[in-house]
Amino acid sequence: MSGPAPIGAAEAEFLFAPFAAHEAVLLAVSGGVDSVAMMLLAARWRASGPTGPKLFVATVDHGLRPESGMEAATVAGWAREASLPHATLVWNHRQAGRVSQESARAARYGLLREHARTIGADALATAHHADDQAETVLMRLVRGSGPAGLAGMRQGGTLDGLTLLRPLLNVPKVRLAATLARAGHPFCEDPSNEKPLYARNRIRRLWALLEPEGLTRERLTTLAARAARAEQALSAAADKAFAGLASQAGGGLALAASLFDEPAEIRLRLLARAVVEARGGGEAPRLERLEALEAAVAEAAAERRSLRRTLGGCMVTLGRNGTVTVTQEKPRRRGANRQS
Repeated sequence: MSGPAPIGAAEAEFLFAPFAAHEAVLLAVSGGVDSVAMMLLAARWRASGPTGPKLFVATVDHGLRPESGMEAATVAGWAREASLPHATLVWNHRQAGRVSQESARAARYGLLREHARTIGADALATAHHADDQAETVLMRLVRGSGPAGLAGMRQGGTLDGLTLLRPLLNVPKVRLAATLARAGHPFCEDPSNEKPLYARNRIRRLWALLEPEGLTRERLTTLAARAARAEQALSAAADKAFAGLASQAGGGLALAASLFDEPAEIRLRLLARAVVEARGGGEAPRLERLEALEAAVAEAAAERRSLRRTLGGCMVTLGRNGTVTVTQEKPRRRGANRQS
């Protein structure tokens, strides 16, 4: 019985084709099987053609484990063997205060972004793979995410003007391990990946129970692809509706009464966009709060009554004519609500 197939030259050519659009790509390599496989494959891909982007490697040393410095030095050696320049980026977590997975992730991307700018790289590649995608979708399913969340990670994106690339997103981890095994290339094991302290690690332990019931990683990655397709269509429909319904009004935005001719999902997206634009940017409100607002506004509109609600730092007002106006809330004066 044959095992997982290693990634060959033809497949690597397809996976790394998006790199060709960039001048220089920074590879984020921790030393794990996935990122080392990415480095090895990217180096082979670049060496196989006469032209292409410059490739750089960086390892973030979070300093949270005694062996992290040695692992970074090991990756540096592997990068030299692949003829790729390497840098170790050190995070001073003692200055960061309380350390969490979120703070470590933010620090990691911050260090990588700044290093990319320093070396002139216009893209950052990470080694997220199909197993990561399945775990992400399952975690978001547990949280009750909508189509955008269930679409999981995208193969491309941006980070403060830097292009994010995930060339291995559709590749199962076992194939990356098989690729390194065929090459006889070592990698580092991170013991923190086994700690049940982290939600993603606990999710990994569920596969043994879920997969026999049919909830496999492959089916979750298929769900992500289908949700991404639906999200793209919904986003396009919302953009078209917003262009026809939104107008500037009194320092904010007004959505015409025909908003209520749109399906509820489109109304949700229009309200979210109006809130973000009225306050000048930032993240959209949480889906649960948006749904509560949309339900209240739709009910009031059906009863032809006015309504005022706050959401995400904005005042949302429904007029009797059915127009919804969204304006940024004025800052409250200190002590304004005190009794005299």
